[in-house]
Amino acid sequence: MSAVKIFPFPKIFLFAVSLWCVLTGTRLTVLGQELSGSSGEVVKALGRLRQINAGVLSVGYAESGPSDGPAVILLHGWPYDIHSFSAVAPILARKGFRVIIPYLRGFGSTVFLSDRTFRNGQQSALAVDVIELMNALHIRKAVIGGFDWGARTADIVAALWPERCIALVSVSGYLIGSQETGRKPLLPGAEQAWWYQFYFATERGKAGYGANREAMAKLIWQNASPRWKFSDSSFSLSARSFENKDHVSIVIHNYRWRIGAAKGERRYAGLEKRLKDFPAISVPAITIEGDNNAAPHPDPEIYAKKFTGKYMHRTVLGGIGHNLPSEAPEAFAQAVSDAYMMAQ
Repeated sequence: MSAVKIFPFPKIFLFAVSLWCVLTGTRLTVLGQELSGSSGEVVKALGRLRQINAGVLSVGYAESGPSDGPAVILLHGWPYDIHSFSAVAPILARKGFRVIIPYLRGFGSTVFLSDRTFRNGQQSALAVDVIELMNALHIRKAVIGGFDWGARTADIVAALWPERCIALVSVSGYLIGSQETGRKPLLPGAEQAWWYQFYFATERGKAGYGANREAMAKLIWQNASPRWKFSDSSFSLSARSFENKDHVSIVIHNYRWRIGAAKGERRYAGLEKRLKDFPAISVPAITIEGDNNAAPHPDPEIYAKKFTGKYMHRTVLGGIGHNLPSEAPEAFAQAVSDAYMMAQ
């Protein structure tokens, strides 16, 4: 995939990187890499594990790097967790970034402050969580990066609150959706790729995921990243996050809401109204994709025009699948660093 847009940047090394990307079609070759070994090593790599009240949540998050460095917020997806960034965090911390990696609602130690709060998994709710976390941590602006649910959430933050976003790194590009779009049928092959979404739309699927969440997560990891040779110990680190008491409710609601099989909350109706028009993203952005991503994802050519600011797309070679931060941490970290420089 060739770069969609390349802009000259003031920093000589970034110009060299950009020129190299153009000459080579913005393809970076790396080898797949699994998560770090022991639990202690991973925790050390992620940094300090902390907890803070933010909005309707008590958010668990890892923090590393200098406290006065440029902020970077990294967002995971389903069925993954903060350990997807265990090799990315130390790279960015060494570059001088303050790296914040929160557990999404329903994962790990992130819990609701009230039992009365609706367990909502709709896209705008997750984006508001990020803004609330930034407010709680007194972070005015940050580079926002993510994959899977995290990429969609990062896209929404960049689209609706560009003043809070220095730059964006999004695996699989522009993922903002709407219930109207979600209700429209796809071709059979595309529908088949979303089998779990339809499974979750049933009570059998909800019960099945509750009883077999680890088995399903491992199946998704294997199917979405066919060449990623993760170890059982690495998987177990993330699987612990699925023990959150609200995990099943959040996951089921997320997928049911997408296809109109569940209602959202009125408090987010205004945001969803803006999102259904698929707003452009004007902040400096890098979209990045693995060459062997077997999860449903759009073609970069389709979403390129949604990025109206400084923008480039990168394809990472080497059999890289859906969990790109784990499988190609150097490439993901470089994208974050380069996106930050694009904004200077």
